[in-house]
Amino acid sequence: MTNVIETDRLYLRQWQTSDFVIFAEMNADPEVMQYFPKLLSTTVSNTIAKKCQQLIEDNGWGFWAVSLKDSSKKRNNFIGFVGLNDTHANMSFAPAVEIAWRLRKECWGQGYATEAARAALQFAFTELALDDVVSFTAVINKRSQLVMERIGMTDSQDNFYHPALNADHRLAEHVLYKITRPQWQKAVALKPMRSFK
Repeated sequence: MTNVIETDRLYLRQWQTSDFVIFAEMNADPEVMQYFPKLLSTTVSNTIAKKCQQLIEDNGWGFWAVSLKDSSKKRNNFIGFVGLNDTHANMSFAPAVEIAWRLRKECWGQGYATEAARAALQFAFTELALDDVVSFTAVINKRSQLVMERIGMTDSQDNFYHPALNADHRLAEHVLYKITRPQWQKAVALKPMRSFK
């Protein structure tokens, strides 16, 4: 099992301690966290990063830290995370593996989430031999839904209410997207990653 993936412009890799500060800044940014229930403290953010780090250490995959190959354009080459995770057991569609992402605001609109997510999907279907992968977000989060569609996922038309939120919360209703291995194989728009390491 590998834990570093290379694409044209990115590395999906293990977390480094130096990533934690920027990750905490992201999680305290109201724009980055627009479709999450609340901003995260540095302590909570660091706990999440350490958990991501440990899961990759244990399993060889997870929510990878994403870094730019050309780091000259940014003060740090870490731009966020993209990857795979077992969904919570209380989700109506569990057990399932989800694909998700969260990037620094200044890195939006450049195709990084799509590029990294395509690589993560290829890992899911080739290295992990999964039958399908899901993704979900609040109904109002159209930006993430566009990424889901760009990587070949389709809306299951099976909306659900997130179990961690009150039903009347503005983010409670979620869309559920899905892609199967045959659908992934037929998705001509997918661009294969350069290599595993």
